[in-house]
Amino acid sequence: MSEKKKPSAPQIPPPSDDEIKFGDDLPVLPIRNAVLFPGAVAPFDVGREKSVALVEEVHNLTNPVIAIFAQRDPATDDPNADDLYPVGCAARVLKALKHSSGNYSLILQGLTRIRFDSLTQSAPYMRARITRVETATTEDVEAEALAMSLRDVAKQVIQLMPELPREAGSIIDSIQAPGALADVVAANLDAPVEEKAQLIETVEVKERIRKVLKLLTRQLEILKMRERINSQIKEEMGKNQREYVLRQQLKAIKEELGEDEGDQGDLDGLEERIAKASLPSEADSVAKKQLKRLRSMQVGSAEYTVVRTYLDWILDLPWTHATEDNMDISEVRRVLDEDHYGLDKVKKRIVEYLAVRKLKKDKKGPILCLIGPPGVGKTSLGRSIARALGRKFVRVSLGGVHDEAAIRGHRRTYVGALPGQIIQGMKKSGTVNPVFMMDEVDKIGHDFRGDPSAALLEVLDPEQNNTFADHYLEIPYDLSSVMFVATANVADPIPPPLFDRMEVLEIPGYTRREKLAIARQHLIPKQLEEHGLSPEQLTITDEAVEEIIEHYTREAGVRSLERTVASVIRGVAVKVAEGDSTARVIKSEDDLREFLGPIKHTSEVAERTEETGVATGLAWTSVGGEILFIEVTRMFGTGKMQLTGQLGDVMKESAHAALSYVRTNAEKYGIPKDFLEKSDIHIHIPAGAMPKDGPSAGITMFTAIVSLLTGVRVRHDVAMTGEISLRGRVLPIGGVKEKTLAAHRAGIKRVLLPERNKADLEEVPKEVRDELEFVLVSKVDDVLEAGLERMPQPSQAYLDEVAKREAQPSTN
Repeated sequence: MSEKKKPSAPQIPPPSDDEIKFGDDLPVLPIRNAVLFPGAVAPFDVGREKSVALVEEVHNLTNPVIAIFAQRDPATDDPNADDLYPVGCAARVLKALKHSSGNYSLILQGLTRIRFDSLTQSAPYMRARITRVETATTEDVEAEALAMSLRDVAKQVIQLMPELPREAGSIIDSIQAPGALADVVAANLDAPVEEKAQLIETVEVKERIRKVLKLLTRQLEILKMRERINSQIKEEMGKNQREYVLRQQLKAIKEELGEDEGDQGDLDGLEERIAKASLPSEADSVAKKQLKRLRSMQVGSAEYTVVRTYLDWILDLPWTHATEDNMDISEVRRVLDEDHYGLDKVKKRIVEYLAVRKLKKDKKGPILCLIGPPGVGKTSLGRSIARALGRKFVRVSLGGVHDEAAIRGHRRTYVGALPGQIIQGMKKSGTVNPVFMMDEVDKIGHDFRGDPSAALLEVLDPEQNNTFADHYLEIPYDLSSVMFVATANVADPIPPPLFDRMEVLEIPGYTRREKLAIARQHLIPKQLEEHGLSPEQLTITDEAVEEIIEHYTREAGVRSLERTVASVIRGVAVKVAEGDSTARVIKSEDDLREFLGPIKHTSEVAERTEETGVATGLAWTSVGGEILFIEVTRMFGTGKMQLTGQLGDVMKESAHAALSYVRTNAEKYGIPKDFLEKSDIHIHIPAGAMPKDGPSAGITMFTAIVSLLTGVRVRHDVAMTGEISLRGRVLPIGGVKEKTLAAHRAGIKRVLLPERNKADLEEVPKEVRDELEFVLVSKVDDVLEAGLERMPQPSQAYLDEVAKREAQPSTN
């Protein structure tokens, strides 16, 4: 056991100075978790060996006085002088009661402050030399004012603490001395030992009252807050009880009048819905069990609302209802062609699925992923597929979703829990076989709340999604009849396990002719209707549309084209609204400039390639193909190569490989062998704010370097792409279709491609293949021959070396 303070006893007036008589050497009783103040009477339990020895020593003395010091660390069992606070209290032992266990209970009365000077004895108990700390009497106005404030706050605290005895307020009023009042209040404060130790060490009365007043005010604020919280709780409970009584009375009145069957009728309606819902066996069992629970609950309870909402979700979901697929393949083709121009690969896949469904009725829905740049019609294609098949359409945007619960829902233990977006979408569709579009699947995030893409693994797996488990429902739900269509701009951010579950259909972008057809068939009629104009009031010719495509937009899709067409139509709408009813025909650049301003895009190819050291390359980006210019210059230096334009590591390595090949074969192209001894080469790719990487610019950098060093310009109508090796081989690259479309948009006439990419040309639209000349190259010499205005002439030293090699007899 340890010395612990029991609840404080009622205060008695402090003894007079005549009554406080003791020497300067006293037995020391360390106490834990408490501080004894002068004037306070408090009980303590004594159980430690030294403390029991002290009590037995002084027990038989008349009015024994001992020194009470608080311990700094209550965990110390055998404290020494350093473990005690320096200021304590001399105390008279009013009563000592021995228990059967050998421990004592003491009642102590605090007499006066004392200071611990030195230890005079440590066994069998502690004794110490002490000094009485005298407190000066303070009777000025400030002390009286502080005492009055302390008395008022103490009375407020007493009123808020019903567990205190009633006479506590009278005791406070009876103490007139400010110092004694501060000690009595401090003794009863609910404060840590450290703060109380500071109070007993504070000798100056006014400073002590301020400290006590600060702690007491804090306790008063806590008590007021507790009172407010208790009042709110009682008010809420009273409101709930009142509402319950009123509901019971209302129920009784309605039953008496025969107007309503009450909640029982509502629950009977739920039971009828369950019977008619044709639920699967597991869902039916859960619904009946929850209905049984609902019958035993009070209507006003929170749990009643939770269970009722859960039952509504089960019954509102489609479990068996399916729409009939449109099996007329020609009609499906017509609808798809009506909504979208081109996109033959996607349309072919939909027709194939429908043909298989016609032959095998229980065929599971496909899981498609449409990947392509913005504005090519991926999202609208999903709606068109649903219309063609005669199915309901549901769209969920996954861009920025970073919580697994968005897919699987929250468990019902959470307040306001709901199913995930999959189940919500199924409820919205009302059928088990909608076309379910998951937009922006490449932009899913993840954090400490889980990874939504991992939750999609079950949704998009045909072998698992017939038992999809939502956290809210906790009932297997069959998604196998759903046709899932995901969309993405790029494939790289999609996790490999998720990517593996989807059938990827790439939509690379539109040609000029396709954009023209889309504008004529879809965009212009749609914008005319949205702006309240008729075809008779405004005609936009094909020439004008081609001008917009060429000089006002530069994109893989048609979003910017649609916005630009809308700008023209809005300009005409303003004229019509002002009273100008003249029919307008937009057919030339001058007509467009009135509404769109000066042209925004011009072909830089001819201008850029007027000088040597500039070549046109082709690049793949997430928004389609782009052309890029490789610029090379030479300056006085020490043989270094500088690369700028925010290039990635792979592209830098391609530049080094190109330069190494040029240095190895310099004389072959008529370049001095020592061209780099007193020169630096600087390779720059403009648009420095855009990061660039990949090996496909290798032959372009090689051609630009040779052009600079030989003085032969690169043909302005040529663009090229391909990786270069140190042996002068041209290696295959990716993104051929996107790159050739970019070249076509930029007005390029000849495209140099690696020979091993020949098969990829089949994916390039026929219109582009007809308008571009493709040169397939396998060596860098082929590149120079097709890309430069003329082939560089080798040096005489190189020709002599070749002649010498040819003159040598061959050996077998």
